[in-house]
Amino acid sequence: MTYEEHIQSELLRWQKKILRPPGLLEKGSKAIQSKLNELYPKKFFDTLTVTIKGLVRGVLFGLEYMPKGKPIKNADLMERDQKALELLKNYKRVAAAEGAGTGAGGIILGIADFPALIAIKMKFLFELAHIYGYSTESYKERLYLLFVFQLAFSSQEKRPGVFYKLVHWDETVKDYPELKAMELFDWEQFQVEYRDAIDLRKMLQMLPGIGAVVGAVANYGLLEDLGHVGMNCYRLRILQEKGLIQMD
Repeated sequence: MTYEEHIQSELLRWQKKILRPPGLLEKGSKAIQSKLNELYPKKFFDTLTVTIKGLVRGVLFGLEYMPKGKPIKNADLMERDQKALELLKNYKRVAAAEGAGTGAGGIILGIADFPALIAIKMKFLFELAHIYGYSTESYKERLYLLFVFQLAFSSQEKRPGVFYKLVHWDETVKDYPELKAMELFDWEQFQVEYRDAIDLRKMLQMLPGIGAVVGAVANYGLLEDLGHVGMNCYRLRILQEKGLIQMD
């Protein structure tokens, strides 16, 4: 079995996981999340709203997250995966350090951690795109990263819809012309799904005494989740372009 054939098998298993219906535990978690939302200070929601809207605008139209290096060309999938794993390892360390520092400061610094962690995640994704050979100078590629981010932090109920958009990317991107992107991209749903995905882990970070430890572990885990989804999205895209895998 070649490396690409091995990855094909992994991706088919991943697809089944993405497309499965939400279980009882996942359905029940919505009620828990509603209760958790009542515990957050209003400032948290204000910060998150401003951060997410700014993130979407910055990714689509700004240069803030753009890597300095050029996309890697003429590398096979195994080489790209190895570089991606090394990148993820480095970014998990950065995220854990950020979470430990702000977690030790309780609620105020815990709130401050949200925009910092989102920036770390987006910088990771931009660099990941270049590792897999896609230039983030292209609006199409920056928009793609927003959907990768959304897939990583969506509920099981919403994931199949986001996954479908990524699988059929050449068609999806036609629905988001650059000049109307901010109007058409549903950043409010993006925000709600992200908030609910990270609720419990980040809420515990704001508790005195344990915040530093929880913050480090939470941020490390959130980068791990994003890295897994990001790598699989680019693996899938490369194999699709080669005609080696097909997903409906």
